[in-house]
Amino acid sequence: MDDWKLPWEGGCRCGEVRFRVTAPPLLSAACHCAGCQRMTASAFALTLSLNVAAFEVTKGEPVLGGLRQEPKHYHCPACKSWMFTKPSSMPWLVNLRPTMLDDHAWVRPFVDFFRDEGFPWAETGAKYPWRGRVDDAEIQQAVAEYAVEGARP
Repeated sequence: MDDWKLPWEGGCRCGEVRFRVTAPPLLSAACHCAGCQRMTASAFALTLSLNVAAFEVTKGEPVLGGLRQEPKHYHCPACKSWMFTKPSSMPWLVNLRPTMLDDHAWVRPFVDFFRDEGFPWAETGAKYPWRGRVDDAEIQQAVAEYAVEGARP
């Protein structure tokens, strides 16, 4: 775990909400689905999938935003930065927007989700550019490979 240089600190754009990450991510990804495009006003949303036990809000109270349905998207109440997502169907998981990390330049998507919905020109260089839905076995394989090959700070 030393090669991950943990813990990491981060927060929203205005600083009202801060957090800490204490364990390596399970996976890094870019989601190209239309919903993420709209949430980010961009070509895709970046994410670091973390075990919820490794993520702690240390300052402030994030609020629900987005569509306020599944999955739950949390934002800063002041600057409205989309900070992280918690799917109720996977209570052990939190998907952090890595741009919220104080040091985030090292993050590279290991997988792309929903490439069929994405812009053809928005290439990330991800090892796995999945076109649509992915089965659990493929995701578990990517998680195992990411633990060894994933970009580190």
